Amino acid sequence: MGDQAGPDRDRAAGGQTMTSLLTRVETHIWRRVVSGFLVVVPLALTFLVFRFVVTYLDDILRPRFENTPLNFPGIGLVVIVIALYLIGAIVSARLGRKAFDVQHAVLARVPVVKSVYGVARQATDALSSPMEHQVNRVVFIEWPRPGYKALGFVTGYMPATEQHPRWVIVYVPTVPNPTSGNLAFVAEDEIIDTHISVEEAMKTVFSGGTIPPVLLRDGRSDGPAGR
Repeated sequence: MGDQAGPDRDRAAGGQTMTSLLTRVETHIWRRVVSGFLVVVPLALTFLVFRFVVTYLDDILRPRFENTPLNFPGIGLVVIVIALYLIGAIVSARLGRKAFDVQHAVLARVPVVKSVYGVARQATDALSSPMEHQVNRVVFIEWPRPGYKALGFVTGYMPATEQHPRWVIVYVPTVPNPTSGNLAFVAEDEIIDTHISVEEAMKTVFSGGTIPPVLLRDGRSDGPAGR
């Protein structure tokens, strides 16, 4: 019995080892497949949207340039780029800025329209604002209560006084629209510094956390620095 139990144990251990190996291989393969999927999908969606826009514009504009040298694929995109450039040049002028302010004042007061216009305006402002010049660093703070960590942008400082240490002004954005959020005044020694860039932090906010910062995604322990 003893002699037979030994081989049985060896076979059982070998079976468990093979099962564990197959599980690791399967996990490895699926992780790589998911990683490839996450890379390909944004590229594919960008290509499809771009092709749809170009085709749609061509269908509208190419018949107008029939039998002319301007009747070529992509003419719609060229016309739109030129039109946007001219609009930007007009808006940059003083008279154009005044007209743009009037437009904003009118659309911001029209029911229903103001909701759509407000969201679109906030999104474009967030994408065009130079966050790198407004933000000193990306930090973590305990928010909204102790034990929870929130990603924030340091936007300023309050000097120390006899009653209080120096406070750091931290903007905690909401997801996925960073133009709205909360403002926190946090003591310097309660700030958790990070090595996360502003661009990485903005990607995390816009994606709702589905694209974590590189330092956290890689599992490195030196992501948050400080405490």
